[in-house]
Amino acid sequence: MTTSPSQNYSLEEQIPAEPWETLPPETAEALRPALEPTVNEVIDAIRAAVPVYALPLEGAFGEGFRTAVAYALSQFLDKVEGSAPAPPGARDFYFDLGRNEAREGRTLEALLAAYRVGARVAWRGAVQAAREAGFGADTLSLLAEAIFAYIDELSARSAQGYAFEQSVAAGEAASRRRALVHLLIQTPPAERAAVEAAARDAGWRLPPSLAAVIWQDDPDGSAAARLPLGSVSATLEADTQCALVPDADAPRRRADVTRALGGRPAAIGPVVPWPEASRSADRALAALRLARAGFLADDRLAVADEQLSELIVHGDERLLEELAERVLAPLDGRTDKAQARLLETLRAWLDHQGRVPDVAAALHVHPQTVRYRVAQLRDLFGEALEDPAARFELSLAVRARPSPGPVFRRARGG
Repeated sequence: MTTSPSQNYSLEEQIPAEPWETLPPETAEALRPALEPTVNEVIDAIRAAVPVYALPLEGAFGEGFRTAVAYALSQFLDKVEGSAPAPPGARDFYFDLGRNEAREGRTLEALLAAYRVGARVAWRGAVQAAREAGFGADTLSLLAEAIFAYIDELSARSAQGYAFEQSVAAGEAASRRRALVHLLIQTPPAERAAVEAAARDAGWRLPPSLAAVIWQDDPDGSAAARLPLGSVSATLEADTQCALVPDADAPRRRADVTRALGGRPAAIGPVVPWPEASRSADRALAALRLARAGFLADDRLAVADEQLSELIVHGDERLLEELAERVLAPLDGRTDKAQARLLETLRAWLDHQGRVPDVAAALHVHPQTVRYRVAQLRDLFGEALEDPAARFELSLAVRARPSPGPVFRRARGG
């Protein structure tokens, strides 16, 4: 099948971008006398067809409703007449209308339905007025096309305004929730009434209990979006995030948090009543710092409640380092590599109370290797290995260094 040159064009080329420009300007003059009754008919039809607009036409709602309908119909006639367009910077009435509907809590579907109903009623009124003025079928056809294209344009602009207002509202809500997180975890704690007011503003119900989760390496906030429902989060520093997770001791809640974080360096604080959120956050932050420094063996979600001894030991880093420098001084004469091996063996020997097979299993070496290294330690530390008080100090001192393994060796340069 072939087509003639006159048929070889697209549908877009057949339909003008602004079809009201194809109407005779005198069409508008013929339609203006019917403007006021058409406005009333459109209002009645919308109120009958769209339940959310079936409100008494009084006060701000009634005035705004009538203004919107009258403005839309009047603007259409101005376009048909070819009136000058609005100057740059003029108020975008239909965009603002969409924003206002979002603020009022009405749905976008209701607004678009109102536009559709209004278009049908306006078309009926326009046809009647145009026929009475003697316009033919061609003009009526163009009029129909122009009215529905115009309503589509208004609908699209109002939909943009509606979406914009939703994004603004979402941004404001997120900002309020971030402010709430900072208020809850601040030290000293904020007044209870201030927190309760901030929670109301943020639309967040204060839970009976919660736990703080601290994590890093989440520049796009994707981990926060996957946390259990009801969690609120905020940025503490450039690469550190904090979330407050309600009912964090519920079944599988910790597994859900771990999955949401996707292997990022993270820690979770103790479950506390919400007024003690700062304690949970402080504990989680301390656990995360220890994990990042290599002091905790588990490189997944660090659970602060399971690391209390390490948190206590590292509570005063300067004091702990002074202790380590004093009691581990006998190792100073050895190379970095030798120091690492002996310190690793000393920690395992202290942890397993001198049981050679257990020490060997922990270090993945032969028991004879353990005996050889312990003999070196006895030469270096002498009676300190047998004195309970000295052994306690040694146990603290070895924890001033990262956990045995590659992390420690990197830190020592070996």
